[in-house]
Amino acid sequence: MGRINAPFGVKGWVKIKPYTETLDALLDYPVWQIGKGGQWRNADVEDATMHGDFIVAKLSGCNDRDAAFALRGQEIAVNREELPDTEEGEYYWEDLIGLAVVNRQGAELGKVASLMETGAHDVLVVKGGMEIGKEILIPFVEVYVLNVDLAQGTIEVDWGLDY
Repeated sequence: MGRINAPFGVKGWVKIKPYTETLDALLDYPVWQIGKGGQWRNADVEDATMHGDFIVAKLSGCNDRDAAFALRGQEIAVNREELPDTEEGEYYWEDLIGLAVVNRQGAELGKVASLMETGAHDVLVVKGGMEIGKEILIPFVEVYVLNVDLAQGTIEVDWGLDY
């Protein structure tokens, strides 16, 4: 849901770049998961506020600039059960990662490795298809994404092999 970018001041506050749809969504959660690469820990949020396009937060146990600096680059998440249910046609990125991407002709283009936000719309990053090492970027918009079937683990797209 976000990433710790840098220390903020000298009293242990951190500056966070939110990845959420609304910039202040992280402020709704009193406990965050902080980590990277499968190593996660709980962090109680003592105080947090918006600061332009960023969030600045004071986390329990982070009491000086050095401790805040050590958190740089850590990702921020919340427990899945705390998140609201999605509406019809809405998905959490986490649910899309790993799904097989298949075009209209039935050719598997690869699996969703990640997503990225471009400002205009989200983009699926698809890897591991017919050409190993090739990365395909598919805009996550209705004209290209025809169907998302979480139960079957597939995303059907209108996308050619030669795009």
